[in-house]
Amino acid sequence: MRATALLDAQTTRFERVDALLPQAAPPPDGHVVTAALPTGDRVAGVVTHSTFDPGTATTLWSALELWELHPLLGAAGGTGMDGLLREWRRLLDRRRTGTDSACLLTWPSRDAGAAKPLLSHGFVPLTSLAVRVGAPADPPRTEVTVRLATEADLEVVLALELAELEYSALVGAAVVRPDAERIKRAALARHVEQGDLIWVAEQDGVVAGVAHCRLMDVTSGGLTATRLRPGRWGYVNCVSVAEVARGTGIGRDLMAVAHHELRRRGATSTFLYFNPPNPLASVFWARQGYRPLWTSWELRPASALR
Repeated sequence: MRATALLDAQTTRFERVDALLPQAAPPPDGHVVTAALPTGDRVAGVVTHSTFDPGTATTLWSALELWELHPLLGAAGGTGMDGLLREWRRLLDRRRTGTDSACLLTWPSRDAGAAKPLLSHGFVPLTSLAVRVGAPADPPRTEVTVRLATEADLEVVLALELAELEYSALVGAAVVRPDAERIKRAALARHVEQGDLIWVAEQDGVVAGVAHCRLMDVTSGGLTATRLRPGRWGYVNCVSVAEVARGTGIGRDLMAVAHHELRRRGATSTFLYFNPPNPLASVFWARQGYRPLWTSWELRPASALR
């Protein structure tokens, strides 16, 4: 089957799987792999290879060497996924992969038929892009003080974001690098400079939580449009509550304000990334109205692909 026909069939499949998915996007340039199915049909995909310099922000949530498969399964579903993963394994047999490496594949969360072959080949669902469509119009009532952060709050915000990184590294794709504090500090300074919306929650005058957000305009043809439908979105970059304050409702109140304020600024929906194995985040975000749209399946090192 030609690539355009596979792409059209994949878009139709996506429409059946989840109405919130955008159209299936053409894969980027890379190494093309194909697989023949028992039915006589063929599926295809593109494998890209990326390396990231130590000391960059990407290394806090990715291996230094990343192999990523962009499937074109058409209507084939799990059978097509299994065939393509076998070809990917054969490709890696001819490549040298390092110890700080990973294989990554992102696929619609509700396409359950693709899950079994991914699990069989050694992948783990480490990250989900989750969405929340709509938000209450009325201002929320909170039991804590929620306000925008100022320069005086930057050190405590940094500490909370580092705590979130350390916890995420236990249950997801995050990596605590030796220079994590320096990377996070520089990134936070850039986000403040560009005007990100960073709310903090105070309890008895002490900052106990942070919600680092921003507005994003998703336009047709842009990179983010491969994951989200066009429109103005609120992006929840990082939410962290001090360990001693967890379970007290601070996170709930913090996000009630953030959701209201993002909507007031024009966002009709919000999205974020969380780790399905995270016993805190997986429950919390569902209660806030989020549900998975895309799941990133990963294994490390890349040589572990079965």
